[in-house]
Amino acid sequence: MAKFFGFILSFGLLMLIAASMAGLYAYSLYVKPGMYPAKEFFIIEKGTSVAQIANNLEERGLIERSDLFILAARLTDKQSQLKAGEYLFPPALSTEDILEMIASGAVVLRQFTISEGLTSWQVVQELNAVEELEGDITDIPLEGTLLPETYNFQKGDSRADKIERMRAAMEKTVTEAMEAYPEIAATMNVREILTLASIIEKETSVAHERRKVSGVFHNRLNRGMPLQTDPTVIYAITKGEIQSDGRGPLGRRLLRKDLQYDSPYNTYKYPGLPPGPIANPGRASIEAALNPETHDYVYFVADGTGGHAFGKTLVEHNANVAKWRQFRRNSDNP
Repeated sequence: MAKFFGFILSFGLLMLIAASMAGLYAYSLYVKPGMYPAKEFFIIEKGTSVAQIANNLEERGLIERSDLFILAARLTDKQSQLKAGEYLFPPALSTEDILEMIASGAVVLRQFTISEGLTSWQVVQELNAVEELEGDITDIPLEGTLLPETYNFQKGDSRADKIERMRAAMEKTVTEAMEAYPEIAATMNVREILTLASIIEKETSVAHERRKVSGVFHNRLNRGMPLQTDPTVIYAITKGEIQSDGRGPLGRRLLRKDLQYDSPYNTYKYPGLPPGPIANPGRASIEAALNPETHDYVYFVADGTGGHAFGKTLVEHNANVAKWRQFRRNSDNP
């Protein structure tokens, strides 16, 4: 009997030692650096199971044992924390490192930037050109409803979802601006604010001029003067489908005869604001529309340096226009 119990004890010790050695071996594999030599992208689709993730990792050579990944996920209670998305694994990560990355959701964040002053048609063209997004946009969103900004995205995200995100961002931005400048906000509705902001956006890209340009337009509106702004004529002609051949939005210069183009967007022919925005304004132009600079200017024209010359009278304006025309003639004939 003593020998039997001795045998059982010895066998138990051997099993314990074997289990310990197996555990140490498994742990060494778990923390061992991976054998893949270069960084690797890895995509986990929504709804993928832990077992499928593990199998895919093993097939790609990113981990050595899929069963070890599954066991570790369960023992660390991470099997319900694994997140879908695109991952970029640096070279030679261990199984432990990869599990931690996927559980923490350290996905690759890509970016696209929509510049201020693009029309909704242009925004759609740019989104459709982002190869990592899915689902083409066929309907053009209402003008002025998309906030120009830099947006993060993951490979495989929907373009339609990005449009909705841009709409929500614009709504939030306008609401915040109206709350910040309640005096002007009380006299204009959201569409009017966005319309004026879009004109400001198209008229100047110089940050310190935005409020001054806004002041000019407010002065004209208050005096019943037509806005007479070229970008509205361009929008009337193009309907937002801007040329991109480097020769301007019309593919040519705006001509005097264009100012007679019959459209409610033509602010040379029709007083007041046009029916709606002519582009998607950025945050700064929205704030400028609601916070105009106080002055007596009612005219402005390009000055040849990227900015504008402002005038209080038609005499001043005509002098500034003459300077601009001379500058343009000199530029055309160097």
